[in-house]
Amino acid sequence: MDVIALVGPSGTGKSHRALQVAREHDADAIIDDGILIKDGRIVAGESAKTEKSKIMAVRRAIFVLPGHAEEVREAIQKIQPHRILIIGTSENMVHKIAKTLKIPSIQLIVRIEDIASRSEIEAAQFHRLKEGKHIIPVPTIELKPHFSGYLVNPLQSLFKQSQVKRRKLGEKSIVRPVFSYYGKLIIDDKVILAIVERIMKAREFVKSLKSVTVKHLMKDENDHGLKISCEVVLSYGSHIPTLIQQTQGYIREAIEFTTGMLVHAVDISVRALYIEQQRRKSLL
Repeated sequence: MDVIALVGPSGTGKSHRALQVAREHDADAIIDDGILIKDGRIVAGESAKTEKSKIMAVRRAIFVLPGHAEEVREAIQKIQPHRILIIGTSENMVHKIAKTLKIPSIQLIVRIEDIASRSEIEAAQFHRLKEGKHIIPVPTIELKPHFSGYLVNPLQSLFKQSQVKRRKLGEKSIVRPVFSYYGKLIIDDKVILAIVERIMKAREFVKSLKSVTVKHLMKDENDHGLKISCEVVLSYGSHIPTLIQQTQGYIREAIEFTTGMLVHAVDISVRALYIEQQRRKSLL
């Protein structure tokens, strides 16, 4: 099984062009916004576009909700695709999805800027931001059972493309999720700080948390994730590398699950070791 990816900022037309990229690269399965698509059918997962908030939509898209990844992994094992195309907003996101689903590493990354012109990307962003239109690369008749109560239409005129060519590549549909109308969602860094502080205080070997910093990794005015740094004072007597590694994992999982934001790194610096009074006497 091979894995490739299509990457680009949200709303730039990735899902619209997914079938084209899949055909050109001989991919017979697509992972897009939490669903596994094979031969124009949704075979597993649940679309992030069915969620009622952007936070939950991102959680769904990166497969962190309980049972979601397991369902899709089982389906992949069952259908045994030749090549899977993963669609995501960043390289970090698609690599994370591949790792979560326990499929091979990504061999090729196609960027939306390489296959779409500036005007085409701007048109896609207009329809996403101004009209709340999201595209899913499956036929409407297949999509409706999964989007009960949502407005679902065939894709006809969002992009200039002949009907013959559209049928050749496969049919796409438009949905208008509830969260499309919530506007831009901003999560204050205080939320991140509170999560880190809560986890650290719950760890018995952490005597004190001295400082926490949150760095946003920006590219072309888009937030591509976080880098968390903190300093701690630890109790003497435990295996520090093991405890630090576990804590890094807890922090990353908690932030991604709670906020839907991707965490690239969690750096924990040990500022000092604290020795309890009784232990200090015994050592003397």
